[in-house]
Amino acid sequence: MPCGYIIASVEVTDPDAYDVYKKLSTEAMRVHGAEVLARGGKVETLEGGWNPGRTVILKFPSVEAARTYWDSPEYRAARAAREGACTMRMVVVEGV
Repeated sequence: MPCGYIIASVEVTDPDAYDVYKKLSTEAMRVHGAEVLARGGKVETLEGGWNPGRTVILKFPSVEAARTYWDSPEYRAARAAREGACTMRMVVVEGV
């Protein structure tokens, strides 16, 4: 079964509120077995004009596991906490 990746591009607008989100999302990641591949490290554009800003990449055993994490009570609480704290763009990608 192919793994699943959640890839997020984040523009933080309220760092204090975003810190609350980070704590809650970290707990959700732990509960759902996410492997954190990237979380806020340096981003360098290699081609084109894309600059995603703060980037997060999470690995799950499957796309379904990634969706389960995203729709879990733990992550729903994190999503509620981040309202007004950032602009979030997030996708799930099937791995190989």
